Amino acid sequence: MRIIFMGTPDFAVPTLAALHDAGHTIVAAYTQPPRPSGRGKKLQPSAVQKEAEIRGIEVRCPTSLKTPEAQQEFAALKPDVAVVAAYGMILPQAVLDIPVHGCLNVHASILPRWRGAAPIHRAIMAGDPGTGVTIMQMEAGLDTGPMLATVRTPIEDKTTGELTEELAELGAQLMVGTVRTLEVHHAVEQDDSEATYAPKIDKAEARIDWSDPAEVIERKIRALAPFPGAWFELDGERVKILKAEVVEGSGDVGVTLDNQLTIACGAGALRPLRIQRAGKPKMDLDEFLRGVDVAEGTTLV
Repeated sequence: MRIIFMGTPDFAVPTLAALHDAGHTIVAAYTQPPRPSGRGKKLQPSAVQKEAEIRGIEVRCPTSLKTPEAQQEFAALKPDVAVVAAYGMILPQAVLDIPVHGCLNVHASILPRWRGAAPIHRAIMAGDPGTGVTIMQMEAGLDTGPMLATVRTPIEDKTTGELTEELAELGAQLMVGTVRTLEVHHAVEQDDSEATYAPKIDKAEARIDWSDPAEVIERKIRALAPFPGAWFELDGERVKILKAEVVEGSGDVGVTLDNQLTIACGAGALRPLRIQRAGKPKMDLDEFLRGVDVAEGTTLV
């Protein structure tokens, strides 16, 4: 098929690669424009742009798809289908209507649960036992279109980083199979009454509230790892926890129960396993405690 691919971050790269490897003609890769990054704030191309250029695929980085000119350029590619994976830009109805088979989206949840920008984070935070990928026929609403295929996986103790990598690979293979059998697929409408919304992660959410139960905090830590990272303050310094375990213990909320950084929570206690101080590399708890003395009875905020 003649495919327009639309995606931006690492999550989208396996789908682009899998479709290209399957022999489809990727007529263009649409992606977000390069953004300033790093200490020098140099413009950095997206992960999709890098992959597309390696494969010799034309890259387009429009700032909008709402103009007649942008839509005419899109239509001139004569796509059979557009495949969208974390593109980061709203597609107007005029664009959705251009491909012969419409626009298909790789969405990282089992719809209609967790429509929106942060489905992986929200599934982990909520304590969902599992999640997956849905291939959806896009329409004007936010992740409301009919479903063409799904694949599931358990969440277990995975972080957002780990789960994102897994779902990216699962979604890539699912999309290849969906495109291969697109003309015989039977779309299933979503049940709007079962829908939940996954809003973008707000920076304010990353601060740990020790009055929450330990298991809730542990899920937040996994949901926000590796980025932006759940954090607390110790002697005025911000410290991120990237991995932790729930342990037995009780005491005043946010106060350490020993000199091994076991912290009393609203219910139960939490022990960090992997930590990152501001401006420092990630380290295991033992390494952290060799450089920072945290006595029993220390209050964390």
